[in-house]
Amino acid sequence: MNDRASYNARIAADHLRPLWEVLDELVPREPRPSTVSAHWRYAQVRPSLMEAGAIITAEEAVRRVLILENPGLPGSSRISGALYAGLQLILPGEVAPSHRHTQSALRFVVEGRGAYTAVDGERAWMAPGDFVITPAWTWHDHGNPGDEPVVWLDGLDIPMIALHDAGFAERDARPVQDELRPAGDSIARFGAGLAPMDTPRAGPPGPMFHYPYAPSRIALTALMADGVDPAHGARIRYVDPTTGGWAMPTLGTWLTGLPAGFRGRAARSTDAIVCCCVEGEGGIRIGEREFTFGPHDVFVIPSWAPRSWSADDECVVFCYSDRPVQQAMGCLRERVDND
Repeated sequence: MNDRASYNARIAADHLRPLWEVLDELVPREPRPSTVSAHWRYAQVRPSLMEAGAIITAEEAVRRVLILENPGLPGSSRISGALYAGLQLILPGEVAPSHRHTQSALRFVVEGRGAYTAVDGERAWMAPGDFVITPAWTWHDHGNPGDEPVVWLDGLDIPMIALHDAGFAERDARPVQDELRPAGDSIARFGAGLAPMDTPRAGPPGPMFHYPYAPSRIALTALMADGVDPAHGARIRYVDPTTGGWAMPTLGTWLTGLPAGFRGRAARSTDAIVCCCVEGEGGIRIGEREFTFGPHDVFVIPSWAPRSWSADDECVVFCYSDRPVQQAMGCLRERVDND
């Protein structure tokens, strides 16, 4: 008699499991993420972030951050299956001490001026809308010699690195790095579509780590003037200027521009996307849920969830996802749904 249950129980003792029992679970017909759509209104989150500033110092916390944890992944410290997100605060006079780690990180400045991020001896002075990278295993610290609080969105590939059991960090003996190059050196050398002849660069990390908002906004405006995609609006991606590839090896980053009156067609993709509104106000329908968003709000679009954008006034949104990794693995899929 063919007793499958008995058979399965016997082979389990040898740490074996029949694939036919779990094939549809392991290789489903379409993505089945545990991530759910979620929206964090900045006006609601900001008081808690400022309260954290009175509870713990940046030095004591190492990084004073409120994690944006997905409701579908409680206790995971993840905003999606592959992505981490948090809001970091540094107050006037504070330093977040130098360290390095195997995880790659992005900073997208939400509020305030006068703070810097230093990467391997070069400072980037941060302003709202700026995109800053701390590549894997680079020394980095943050400081705020200014007179106002500065907040930025942290995005990291922590879950991806954890999948490979490759996550670790090292504290620097110095809280603040020595300045080895003047601020803006990387932009001066590589930010104009040029590269020094005697400085070949290939592969990650790229030579630029600071992408100011002003020129990015000019480029997005020019792209929008030529017309926009009926589903996605206008999208302009941050690149490594020496390769033309993504600015980060694991996280794809781009700006989305929605013209006034935009009503987008529904589209979906296998990469979950974290979004932060930069300017303007808009709306998005994700599956059966609808959100309206304004400046500094953060929201997440789960993998393969149909999404459609809308905007009454012109709107700009910063986005990041694990798209480069999915492209490298050949598993990225996109689709514009039929009306």
